[in-house]
Amino acid sequence: MEKILTQFANSGASEKAGLFDSLGIDWALLAFQTVAFLILLFVLRKFVYPPMMKMLVKREKDLKAADAAAKSAKENADRAEEMTAEMMRKARAQASDIVASAREEATEVVEEAAKKATAKSEALIKEAHNTIAQEIENAKKDLHNSTLELVAEATGKVLGEKIDAKKDTKLISEALEEAE
Repeated sequence: MEKILTQFANSGASEKAGLFDSLGIDWALLAFQTVAFLILLFVLRKFVYPPMMKMLVKREKDLKAADAAAKSAKENADRAEEMTAEMMRKARAQASDIVASAREEATEVVEEAAKKATAKSEALIKEAHNTIAQEIENAKKDLHNSTLELVAEATGKVLGEKIDAKKDTKLISEALEEAE
């Protein structure tokens, strides 16, 4: 460090060119390096930077286009998801309506079948009552006829003679009227 300070102190009295010499700078080398740098800068600006800038601009455009496409795809996906959710909601509502109407129809069918079964059983019961009433009526007639015959025979035995059909019927009718 002392050496550097002493060098600056010694060279301070000399010329400006001596200052560059004391710093170790060669003017010819500096000029050559400056020209080489300018040539390199010219070559880079002429041949390297334009394609690189085109590539960067193209890449930026591609990134913007990809970003726009991604946003568009996201919006489309969101819309599709909303549409799908709406369709699912509608489908669930329709399914619920179908199940409800099927239950109602099943209930109606069961009720209709029950009504038909009740009506059929009532008709069968009524027919059975009618048949029983008819059989009772027939049995009463048979019993009445049998009673008439028995009374006619008993009367004939009691009187000891056979009465004709007109007298027989008249006597039986009178006897029955008295019995009732």
